[in-house]
Formats: sequence, structure tokens, C-alpha cells
Amino acid sequence: MNQELIRIVDGIARDKNIERDQIYSDIEQAIASGLRKQFDTEDASEFAVSVDRTSGDISATRQGQAIPLNVVGRIGAQTVKQVMIQLIRQDERGSIYEEFKDRVGTIVTGTIARFEGGTMIVSLGRSEGIMPRSEQIPGENHQVGERIQALIMEVRDTLSAVKIILSRSHPEFIRRLFEREVPEVGERTIEIKALAREPGHRTKIAVSSIDTKVDAVGACVGVRGSRIKNIVDELGGEKIDIVRWNESSQILIANALKPAEVTEVSLCFELGRATVVVNEDQLSLAIGKRGQNVRLAARLTGWDIDILTPVEFQAGIKRLETILKSVEGITQEHVDKVIALGLIDVRDIDEVGISPLMEELGLDEPTAQQAVDKASAEAKIVAVEQEAKKAAEASAKAADRAAFAAGGFGRPTREERVEPEDASQTLPGPMESSNGGAPETTTHAEVLQGASEELSPEEQAVHVQGADENADEARKDFADEDADTAALAEGRAQPPTDTRDEPV
Repeated sequence: MNQELIRIVDGIARDKNIERDQIYSDIEQAIASGLRKQFDTEDASEFAVSVDRTSGDISATRQGQAIPLNVVGRIGAQTVKQVMIQLIRQDERGSIYEEFKDRVGTIVTGTIARFEGGTMIVSLGRSEGIMPRSEQIPGENHQVGERIQALIMEVRDTLSAVKIILSRSHPEFIRRLFEREVPEVGERTIEIKALAREPGHRTKIAVSSIDTKVDAVGACVGVRGSRIKNIVDELGGEKIDIVRWNESSQILIANALKPAEVTEVSLCFELGRATVVVNEDQLSLAIGKRGQNVRLAARLTGWDIDILTPVEFQAGIKRLETILKSVEGITQEHVDKVIALGLIDVRDIDEVGISPLMEELGLDEPTAQQAVDKASAEAKIVAVEQEAKKAAEASAKAADRAAFAAGGFGRPTREERVEPEDASQTLPGPMESSNGGAPETTTHAEVLQGASEELSPEEQAVHVQGADENADEARKDFADEDADTAALAEGRAQPPTDTRDEPV
């Protein structure tokens, strides 16, 4: 009884997660290959080898005649070893593939083994996972030996090995974390309807509950934010906005743009575009840092989102109304229907063409075509005006930067400050951003006070007193402000940015 062989087979089966019968078959195949090598034959049917699964005894025959195994020489034994190693590796690769192929889309925990360039190699026990740089969260720093969680994105069975592709930047990773941390999500009481993510920065997730007694948003946040905190910690501080799902696209868009307060949402189904009106003080909050809030909201809801102030919204409607009414046969009722369709700009009419005007407004083709032609001509004028405005604003900012660099620290003294002739011309539009800053960071030119004779009595007293003393002491109330300006000019400080869109 060959107990040693049985013990070895049991060990390999346990360690490699391979069926014992498969290992016995590999042994039979390897010994037969060794015999063919020894007798220099390629006939696969000439030798037959059998291993008793109970006793471990091995028997071999050649063309039906029993032969002793000791006829296998050194070359044949080397062949048996090589074939056996190859077959066991193939079986192990197949076992690993079967184990992980059904785990695609789930979270796995491993240990960082090494880095190969920007690729992270993660030990998963019997196998290794590969996390390319593109699947890592930007800004995260990991060390060899650190335990890490990741999503299994793909499992490939190649000739050399099973490749397990991991990801921490995929949106599905967020979904799986919620299913693990929030029991209601795992039990499908709360459903994640939509998810949009910019890895390392911010995620928006829309949730709804099938049970009216369960608050979807509150359950995901947890008591004192305990549940959401665990997820944020796992993501290295990535911010997560949880919004309430609604079947109404208008309500959903307003929810998705939180924390900004939305005044009005106009939907254009023809263009798949939503025009959102927000007050001036909510504009930067709605857009978000570098446009992040509106960008994620658009991906979450599936709508292209344009954000306008009430003034811009009314100006676009007024211009559209003027153009349409100039066409014979178009009445105010037609104009109201156009606006109800979500077409609030001449460029929208130019883009949709004549079909909606004929179908929804009942216009004949010549009238609809004339309206589109006029809107198209006006749209070109609007484009030219916008380009001119952008060029003027860019030129003004360039001049300001040049003056800033050339004039010491760029801050005029109180005596040098002069009231602008037309302050409205120095103010940027509501969508203007500072140079190099976030799109939502609106910069307005400072309206400066005039000379000392225009100062209040209290300011004149301070000014006169300073004139009799040391000049530096006279301006000590501006010392901190000038120091900050100097630091900014030398690159030692950063201008403040609007952070109102940060979640509490």
C-alpha cells in the first residue's frame, strides 16, 4: 500500500484546491509520458498507467503487457517530473479561475505585495491581483504589506496565469461598500438608483426606499454619520453626497444639485437638456469647485445641465420671444408653448430644427423654417457677442495681472485709489472665474475709496494723524492686508476659494 503517495495527493489537493481524482489522473498521464520518452515512441496508446485511488499502487502496461516501473530511466523520470509540475499548475490555474470568475463585482481583501511601475500587485492568497494606476484612487498612498480592499473587475484565464484585475476607482466599488455597511441596502430595502463618481474627490449617490417607514438617506448616513463615515474612511476622505431619488426629473435634478437651492428647472426633451435657474448667491454652490457639482449631477440624472441666473434666463427668453414674434404667423401663444418645451434660447431653436415647431406648435413648414432661419442668424450674433465678451474679460484680467506684477504688490495706497468711472464695466459676468481658480470662484473688481477729502470724519482723523507721524505707522491698519498681498505675489500664499459646497 503506497501511503506516501496518498498523503502527498491529499496535501496537494488541500493546498491547491484541486480534486484528488484530477491529481491521480495527472500522475497517470505524467508516468505514461515518461515511459514514451524512455522508449522513444510517440504512440499515446502504447502505454497505459493506472493508480489505485484506495491503496495508491501504480501499475503500467505496454500494449496490454504489464511492465515494471523501474524501467523508467533518468530521462524518463525527468520527463515525469516536468509533466507532473505542468499539469498541477494547469489544474491550479483552472481552480483559481473557477474560484474568482464568480466573484467579479465583489470586494476582496488582500495584502500589497509589491509595485511594478505604477501597477500595484496585491496578494490574494493563492493568487495575485493586479491594480493598474488607472484603477487606483488618485492621491492615495499605500505601502508594501498594507492590507487593502478592492473590487474584482475582471478575471482573465491566460496561458501563463490567471489575471485578476482589481479596482478602487470604479463606481461599483462604492455600491459594494454601501451594501456592506448599510444592511438595508444589502437586503434591497433601500435601492441605489444612480451613482456618479470622480475618484478621490466626490461621489453622488441617489437612493430610494421600498418601505415607507425607512428613510433612505438617513439609513445610509447612519446614527451621527457612523455608516457613511466608515465608507469615507475606506475611500481616504472622498466626499459622498447622498440625494433622494425621485421619478420626476425636475425634482431629481434639484436634489442632485444640493447643497445649492434651485429656483426653477426647465426640461427640453428634444435636446436632453435641463436649464436650471439659481439665484446669484447660489451660483458658485451649484456649479461646485471646477464645475464638479454640476458635472456629477448631470451624470447622476442623465441630463445635460445648464445653470443660469434669473437675469440670464430672462434675457435669453426675451431675445427668443423677440425673434419668434418677428415671424409672421407666430403669436404669443406659440412663444409660450416653445418655452414650455424647454427651448429658452435662440440657439436651442437653431439646434432642434423645424420638426418640433411643426409637430408641437402646429406651424406650417415655411413658417417654421423662417423661425429657425432667424433664430440661427441670431445665434451667430450671440456667439460673436460671447466671444467678444470673453476676449474683453481676458484682456482686462491680463492688464490687471500686469499691473499687479509691476506695481510693487499691486495695491495702490489710499491716496492713489480712485473711484472707477463705470464700476459695472469692471465687474465680471456671473460665470467668470479668477485666473487659475475654480470656475465657480467669481471675482469682482474692488470699488475703491477716493482721496482723503471723500473719507468719513473718523477716517479723516486717522488719515490726518498718520500724516504727522511716521508713514508706516499711518498705514498700520492695512499692515496685515498688505502682508497677505505680498505673500500672494511671491507665491507663498493662496487666495481663498469658495468652499460652500463642502458637505457638513
